[in-house]
Amino acid sequence: MPEGPSIVILKDLISDLHLGKPEVLEVAGNVNTIDKEKLLHKKIQGFKSWGKHFLICFDDFTIRIHFMLFGTYLINETKKTPLKLGLTLKNDQLNFYTCKVDLLDGDVNDHYNWKADIMSEHWDPKLALEKLNETKETYICDALLDQDIFAGVGNIIKNEVLYRSQVHPLSKIENIPTAKLKAIIKEAQRYSFDFLKWKKENTLSKHWEVYQQKICAREHKVTKKALGKTNRQTYVCNDCQKKYK
Repeated sequence: MPEGPSIVILKDLISDLHLGKPEVLEVAGNVNTIDKEKLLHKKIQGFKSWGKHFLICFDDFTIRIHFMLFGTYLINETKKTPLKLGLTLKNDQLNFYTCKVDLLDGDVNDHYNWKADIMSEHWDPKLALEKLNETKETYICDALLDQDIFAGVGNIIKNEVLYRSQVHPLSKIENIPTAKLKAIIKEAQRYSFDFLKWKKENTLSKHWEVYQQKICAREHKVTKKALGKTNRQTYVCNDCQKKYK
C-alpha cells in the first residue's frame, strides 16, 4: 500500500508536467463509483494529496483516488491491467489502475483536515498529541496507523519510527511518557520526509533499520509478528525497543 510520501511523489510528477488548469477531453476506465460524464470537458483546478489519498480537484467536486494494497498509476503510458480511471488532457494522459475512486462534492477543504497530514505544511504536532491522549488505551503501533492522527503513515513508517524512537509497538499510549510521545510524533514527520527523499532516489530499502530485517541497525535480533488490533506485520527489536507498562 503506498504511504503518504509516495502520493506526494505522484503529485510532484504531475506538477512537473506544468498542466495549469487542463480540460478533461476524454474519460475512460471501468470505474462504476462515479459518473464519468461529470468530468468530461471540466477543467481541473489542481492536484493535492492528503495522507494516502490523491485528489484531483475541480470547481465544485473532487475525485479521490485511494491506491489500496495494489493500486498503480501511469503518466502518458498504458498497460494491460484493466484501467480503473483514465483522463485524457490536451497533451498528457493520467491512468489509474486497481484503485478505489470516489467523488467528493463541494469544497475539498470541507472533507479534509490538513493539520492531520504528516506531509502537509499545515501538519500540527500539538493536535496529534491531543488525539493520542484521547486514545490512552490504544497500542502505539495502532495509533501510528490511525489516519485521523497520522494521515499518510503506513506500515513501513510505523515500524521505522518506533525503532528510531526505541519504543515497543505494544506500549499503550497511557504508559508512554509525554516527552517520548512528542519524540514519536516528531520522528513520524522526520522519517516521512526521509522516506520521500530515499523513495525519489530509489534507495528506500537500503535505509531500513528494522523493517524486513533479521538483524537491526544496532546488530540485535529482530522478531516479526502481526501485532495490535490492526494485526499488521511488525518488526521489533526487544533489545532496542522498550515496552512501557
